[in-house]
Amino acid sequence: MIENLPPKFTALDLKHAIGNLHSRGIAPENFRKTVDAIGWLAHSNYMAVFPSDYPLSERVIFPVSENESRGIEDARFVRFVDEDGNATYYATCTAFNGFEVLPQMITTPDFCSFRISTLNGKYATNKGMALFPRRINGSFAAISRFDGESLYLLRSDNIDFWNTATKIRAPEYPWELFQIGNCGSPIETDEGWLLLNHGVGPMRRYAIGADLLDIDDPSRVIARLSEPILIPQADERDGYVPNVVYSCGAMIHKGRLIIPYAMSDSAAGIVTVSMTELMERMLGAGRT
Repeated sequence: MIENLPPKFTALDLKHAIGNLHSRGIAPENFRKTVDAIGWLAHSNYMAVFPSDYPLSERVIFPVSENESRGIEDARFVRFVDEDGNATYYATCTAFNGFEVLPQMITTPDFCSFRISTLNGKYATNKGMALFPRRINGSFAAISRFDGESLYLLRSDNIDFWNTATKIRAPEYPWELFQIGNCGSPIETDEGWLLLNHGVGPMRRYAIGADLLDIDDPSRVIARLSEPILIPQADERDGYVPNVVYSCGAMIHKGRLIIPYAMSDSAAGIVTVSMTELMERMLGAGRT
C-alpha cells in the first residue's frame, strides 16, 4: 500500500489506498485489524498549516483524532537549538479521549506549519514530558513522570522514541507527598538546569517548587527548594479542578523568572521571582 502513496498524502489518498487493499481479497479479520491500525496511526500523526498572514492568536490546533476527542492538553513549548545551530520549536502535549492519555509532540519551525505526531517507546507514557532546549552529551533529553509519582531523566538518539530512563528523585517534602512532575522544560543557567516542578500534597493541593540539576548530568540534583514558590491562595482554590496552581513553562527576563500559571483550571496569572534571590535560597539550603 505504501508504494502507491506519494511522499505527502491526504486522508482521501489513504482511503483510496485502503480501498485497493480491500479489492485484493485479504482475509476480513486481518484486513479489519490492519485498517484499524493504519487509521489510528494516520489520524494520530498529521499536519496543521496556516497562512503566514493569519494572526498568531487564530492559529489554533483543534482535536482531529479520536485520541484527542476530549482535548489536547498541557503543551510544554521549548525553543530547541540543535548542534548545527538550527532552531526548532517543540511542544510535548497530551491527547485525551476521556479514558486514556497519549503523549504527543508538536513540531514547528515557523508557527505556520505544525506537525503533530505520537511519541513512542517504553517510557513515552503518562502525562508531563518536557524536552531540554538542547542535546545533552549528544543525545536528546527530557524530564518525565512515567510512573505517575517521581521525576525521571529520559535520553534518546531519536526525538520520537524514548526507551532509556534514569530516576532523578521521588517526592520528599510534605507539600509533594503524593507525586511530583515538571512545570515545563528545564531552563539553562550558569548554576545548572533550573527545573520548575509541581508537587501534589494532602487534599490534592498542587504547589510549584524548583530543583537545580547538574548541567552535564541532569539526573543529579544539586540543590532544591524545601518549600514551594507558589501555593493556591484563597481566591485561587475554587474552579474546574480545585486547589491547583499549575504551569507548563517559564522564562528568565532581565534577571527575573517569569512564571505564567493556571488557577484551578479557571483563570490564569503571572508570578515573577528574582533569579538572584531564588538561587541564593536554593544554594543556601545546601547542595545535595
